[in-house]
Amino acid sequence: MAGRKGRPAMPVGRLHHLIVDCPEPAVEGQFWSAVLDQPVTYDDGDFVVVSADTTTSGVAFQRAPDHRASTWPDPAVPQQMHLDVMVDDLAVAAEAVLALGARPLPGDHVFADPAGHPFCLIPRPSWATPIGRAGPRG
Repeated sequence: MAGRKGRPAMPVGRLHHLIVDCPEPAVEGQFWSAVLDQPVTYDDGDFVVVSADTTTSGVAFQRAPDHRASTWPDPAVPQQMHLDVMVDDLAVAAEAVLALGARPLPGDHVFADPAGHPFCLIPRPSWATPIGRAGPRG
Protein backbone atom coordinates (compact mmCIF):
# COMPACT_ATOMS: atom_id res chain seq x y z
CA MET A 1 0.00 0.00 0.00
CA ALA A 2 1.46 3.34 -1.01
CA GLY A 3 1.64 6.22 1.44
CA ARG A 4 1.39 9.92 0.77
CA LYS A 5 3.77 11.13 -1.89
CA GLY A 6 7.33 10.80 -0.63
CA ARG A 7 6.32 9.05 2.61
CA PRO A 8 6.33 5.36 3.49
CA ALA A 9 2.97 3.58 3.74
CA MET A 10 3.75 2.52 7.30
CA PRO A 11 5.07 4.81 10.04
CA VAL A 12 8.76 4.49 10.76
CA GLY A 13 8.17 4.80 14.47
CA ARG A 14 6.10 6.39 17.21
CA LEU A 15 7.07 9.14 19.61
CA HIS A 16 8.43 7.75 22.85
CA HIS A 17 9.38 10.86 24.83
CA LEU A 18 10.33 14.43 24.05
CA ILE A 19 13.76 14.66 25.72
CA VAL A 20 14.75 18.05 27.11
CA ASP A 21 18.25 18.94 28.31
CA CYS A 22 18.36 20.84 31.60
CA PRO A 23 20.64 21.44 34.58
CA GLU A 24 18.29 19.91 37.22
CA PRO A 25 16.02 17.10 35.94
CA ALA A 26 14.13 16.76 39.25
CA VAL A 27 13.19 20.46 39.25
CA GLU A 28 12.01 20.29 35.64
CA GLY A 29 10.13 17.04 36.28
CA GLN A 30 8.25 18.45 39.27
CA PHE A 31 7.40 21.65 37.39
CA TRP A 32 6.04 19.88 34.31
CA SER A 33 4.33 17.22 36.44
CA ALA A 34 2.32 19.98 38.12
CA VAL A 35 1.63 21.93 34.89
CA LEU A 36 0.44 18.84 32.99
CA ASP A 37 -1.16 17.07 35.98
CA GLN A 38 0.79 13.91 35.22
CA PRO A 39 3.08 12.05 37.60
CA VAL A 40 6.82 11.66 37.54
CA THR A 41 7.02 8.01 36.47
CA TYR A 42 10.81 7.61 36.45
CA ASP A 43 13.66 9.42 38.20
CA ASP A 44 17.24 8.19 38.44
CA GLY A 45 18.63 11.58 39.41
CA ASP A 46 19.95 12.36 35.93
CA PHE A 47 16.86 11.45 33.90
CA VAL A 48 13.23 12.14 34.84
CA VAL A 49 10.07 11.15 32.94
CA VAL A 50 6.64 12.77 33.27
CA SER A 51 3.85 10.69 31.71
CA ALA A 52 0.39 9.35 32.47
CA ASP A 53 1.89 6.03 33.55
CA THR A 54 4.98 3.87 33.02
CA THR A 55 3.73 2.59 29.66
CA THR A 56 2.75 5.94 28.11
CA SER A 57 4.95 8.34 26.17
CA GLY A 58 5.62 11.68 27.78
CA VAL A 59 8.22 14.35 28.39
CA ALA A 60 11.65 13.49 29.77
CA PHE A 61 14.38 15.67 31.22
CA GLN A 62 18.06 14.72 31.12
CA ARG A 63 20.91 16.33 33.01
CA ALA A 64 23.05 18.65 30.91
CA PRO A 65 25.52 20.34 33.28
CA ASP A 66 26.60 22.92 30.68
CA HIS A 67 23.05 23.77 29.61
CA ARG A 68 22.59 27.38 28.56
CA ALA A 69 19.09 28.79 29.00
CA SER A 70 17.45 30.22 25.92
CA THR A 71 17.64 33.97 25.46
CA TRP A 72 14.50 34.00 23.28
CA PRO A 73 13.48 36.22 21.57
CA ASP A 74 17.16 37.25 21.31
CA PRO A 75 18.69 34.66 18.93
CA ALA A 76 22.00 34.48 20.86
CA VAL A 77 20.83 31.18 22.41
CA PRO A 78 17.85 29.81 20.42
CA GLN A 79 14.66 28.31 21.89
CA GLN A 80 16.06 24.77 21.58
CA MET A 81 12.51 23.44 21.97
CA HIS A 82 9.19 24.61 23.25
CA LEU A 83 5.93 23.06 24.35
CA ASP A 84 2.47 24.36 23.54
CA VAL A 85 0.23 23.62 26.52
CA MET A 86 -3.50 23.73 25.80
CA VAL A 87 -5.58 25.32 28.55
CA ASP A 88 -9.24 26.13 29.19
CA ASP A 89 -8.60 29.59 30.64
CA LEU A 90 -5.46 31.54 29.70
CA ALA A 91 -5.57 33.87 32.71
CA VAL A 92 -6.07 31.08 35.25
CA ALA A 93 -3.36 28.97 33.62
CA ALA A 94 -0.91 31.90 33.53
CA GLU A 95 -1.41 32.48 37.23
CA ALA A 96 -0.90 28.78 37.94
CA VAL A 97 2.36 28.40 35.99
CA LEU A 98 3.75 31.57 37.57
CA ALA A 99 2.95 30.15 41.01
CA LEU A 100 4.80 26.96 40.04
CA GLY A 101 7.96 28.87 39.17
CA ALA A 102 7.57 29.94 35.55
CA ARG A 103 8.60 33.42 34.50
CA PRO A 104 6.90 35.51 31.81
CA LEU A 105 8.66 36.13 28.49
CA PRO A 106 7.82 38.64 25.76
CA GLY A 107 4.89 37.54 23.63
CA ASP A 108 1.34 36.38 24.04
CA HIS A 109 1.11 33.85 26.89
CA VAL A 110 4.81 32.89 26.58
CA PHE A 111 6.70 31.74 29.67
CA ALA A 112 9.95 30.05 30.65
CA ASP A 113 10.09 26.97 32.86
CA PRO A 114 12.57 26.84 35.78
CA ALA A 115 15.49 25.95 33.45
CA GLY A 116 14.61 28.75 31.02
CA HIS A 117 12.87 26.69 28.30
CA PRO A 118 10.17 28.77 26.59
CA PHE A 119 6.63 27.40 26.47
CA CYS A 120 3.30 28.79 25.32
CA LEU A 121 -0.16 28.53 26.80
CA ILE A 122 -2.71 28.15 24.02
CA PRO A 123 -6.51 28.13 24.14
CA ARG A 124 -7.83 24.57 24.06
CA PRO A 125 -8.88 23.68 20.50
CA SER A 126 -12.58 22.86 20.08
CA TRP A 127 -11.78 19.24 19.21
CA ALA A 128 -10.00 18.59 22.53
CA THR A 129 -11.70 17.42 25.71
CA PRO A 130 -11.88 20.17 28.34
CA ILE A 131 -8.83 20.06 30.58
CA GLY A 132 -10.76 19.61 33.83
CA ARG A 133 -12.77 16.63 32.53
CA ALA A 134 -11.75 13.01 32.46
CA GLY A 135 -10.36 11.84 29.18
CA PRO A 136 -7.17 10.68 27.52
CA ARG A 137 -4.11 11.97 29.36
CA GLY A 138 -1.37 11.26 26.90
